[in-house]
Amino acid sequence: MNARILLAVFIVAALSLAALPAQLRVATTHPLLGDLARQVGGEHVAVIDLLRPGQDLHHFEPAASDLRALAGVPLVLASGKNLESYLPKLQDSLGPGVRIVEVGRTIPSLKVTPGDAVFLCCPEHMAGGIDPHWWHSPANMARAAGIVAKAFAEADPANAAAYKANGDAAAKRIHALKAWAKEQIAVIPRSKRKLVTAHAAFGYFCKEFGFQFIPVMGLAQEEDYSPKFIAEALRIIREEKITGIFPEDQSNPRILREISRQSGVAVAKPLIADGTNPGAGSTFEGMLRHNVAAIVETLSQP
Repeated sequence: MNARILLAVFIVAALSLAALPAQLRVATTHPLLGDLARQVGGEHVAVIDLLRPGQDLHHFEPAASDLRALAGVPLVLASGKNLESYLPKLQDSLGPGVRIVEVGRTIPSLKVTPGDAVFLCCPEHMAGGIDPHWWHSPANMARAAGIVAKAFAEADPANAAAYKANGDAAAKRIHALKAWAKEQIAVIPRSKRKLVTAHAAFGYFCKEFGFQFIPVMGLAQEEDYSPKFIAEALRIIREEKITGIFPEDQSNPRILREISRQSGVAVAKPLIADGTNPGAGSTFEGMLRHNVAAIVETLSQP
């Protein structure tokens, strides 16, 4: 290839790249939101994940390097429901020109009630507190797809139709996942649909799929449990005839192992609670399929 032809090829390539529309840059504070943003945004959106798989959702705060990566980003998607306590500080750091959309803000909330947990860890998580784990509900995630599509359309009106179509397609896939989950769960006798977990992260899942929810450690990941607490947990497990106790993927199962030892009830496979599990557990589909399979495996046994 001579020099003139090579130059012509480079010019055509450069013109083609210049003709491509600029992508909307969007940051997310949760891997599940990053997954959803990529589905809804498609080729029109470049997603920056502030919190990456494997990190602790409840103790994360953006570092200086994270803030530098957000330079020029007009839109941040946050989970909301008081999960990210750092949002006011983040808004101050980014300035008024950056919009933070709390995706969970308009999604109906579940509140902690006195019967929701044997042990409530702190004043913020006492009765009346909001459960922030809304993403365990397929219905909520389908609604979130529409919220994300609207936020993208407002930030990038030229591609509003594409965002609407992608959001509708994402919601359709989520509804199909819910139908799959219901088929799987149907093999569990209704009398055994009691989900015992360490922390109170599965209230939305249990409401959607008809489980009695029995978290024995409240909402936060605390480690101070008295003999009185353990005795109360054992009483409930025996009275409810529980057949399996589910730890979470990123929590210390020590206290559940002790309860298992004293009650004779087996510790089941860990559930993905926060959607930050590396691999498939950082997508909604991967998380839901893993959790449903683990629950069915344990609770469908005679």
